[in-house]
Amino acid sequence: MRPDATNHDKAAAASHDAARTSLEFQVEKWIYGGAGLGRWEERVVMLPYVLPGETVRARVVREHAGFLEARLLEIVQASPQRTQPACPYFGTCGGCSYQHAAYEFQLELKAAILAETIRRVGKLDSPSQIRVISGAEWEYRNRVRVRAAGRALGFRQTGSHRLCAIERCPVASPALNEALAVLREMQRDRRFPDFVRGLELFSNEAEVLLSVVEAQPSHRRVARRFFEWAAERIPGAAEVELNYQAAGETFRVSRASFFQVNRFLIDALVTCALEGSSGETAVDLYAGAGLFALPLARRFAQVTAVESFRAAVSDLEFNAERAGLNVTTVCASAESYLERLPAAPDLVVADPPRAGLGKSAVTHLLRLKPGRLVLVSCDPATLARDLAQLLAGGYQLEELVLIDLFPQTPHIESVARLRLG
Repeated sequence: MRPDATNHDKAAAASHDAARTSLEFQVEKWIYGGAGLGRWEERVVMLPYVLPGETVRARVVREHAGFLEARLLEIVQASPQRTQPACPYFGTCGGCSYQHAAYEFQLELKAAILAETIRRVGKLDSPSQIRVISGAEWEYRNRVRVRAAGRALGFRQTGSHRLCAIERCPVASPALNEALAVLREMQRDRRFPDFVRGLELFSNEAEVLLSVVEAQPSHRRVARRFFEWAAERIPGAAEVELNYQAAGETFRVSRASFFQVNRFLIDALVTCALEGSSGETAVDLYAGAGLFALPLARRFAQVTAVESFRAAVSDLEFNAERAGLNVTTVCASAESYLERLPAAPDLVVADPPRAGLGKSAVTHLLRLKPGRLVLVSCDPATLARDLAQLLAGGYQLEELVLIDLFPQTPHIESVARLRLG
């Protein structure tokens, strides 16, 4: 390179060299989302299917402003925590990305990622100890969403919209795998609607609730006779709803209602969120079908459950009435409900979607100042953001718990228990 080359020239040349050269470096850590992070010539490199401490060879597949995205070529020196993936589709299917790591190591690294995210995003001191709750690492999912194409069912390939056809999913429950096998047989029959592109199955292991979630073209509707045919073929097929027993309660869950997907840890999640809680008034935000609201009603004199989705509210009202519990339901967003709330309840439990509580809801909570808050989170970054605002507003973090609802994947579920300082 000529002596007077500009920095831009040097950067361009380095990018070109990286793209055509295999890079060898040591993986420093896992980051949230499933990739490993390393450095090559002072540049950050991210790539999947590696473990911290491993020396790897990789090739750059995409360059971003702050990092290089790479594809693994070879494990030069493997971690002792590396294990043989149980699924033959691992690396092609986009569903799991941690099967190459021993399960106890997955838990250790997820806890480290959660703590690091709290520090980096929230600018907070992470708890000295994060309690970890785990269960069975296989056959735990009670709900799957699969894609259909021709005579195949499966999931999207990693980083692609193409189909990865599967015979069996090792993280799905036995009843779901049995139902998927029947659906694959049905696909070979001309009665199977060829415009169906996505199916969702939800099971309590005695019944399977089948929903069509995507069709092409989108305006076409699946005839009722398809579901009648499926009911004939799939043992325990349910039409529009099923009953799910969890946390000592029975929940009607309809096709459109959200319910937790780890059949082994639902009870532990509720116990963790509500342990030691009792009093006069409690509010359950993002209440769904009532997973927290019903147990709360056995601990508090007055419980209000807030849910914006009408189908879930209908399930919640039915579930509370059937259980003989006093739960007031409100069909509204969490933000609009809190805005109208004149006085603080003793406890607020919130299980928001991935976007977290958000600034508006947190602002209203800080105005109301309930004595205790429990946040159930499926995204460490938005949890860290919400915690930063709440702790700055006078709350103290009593405990942070990692509850591994999604083994073999990078998803992190956590429970944060706060009290007003």
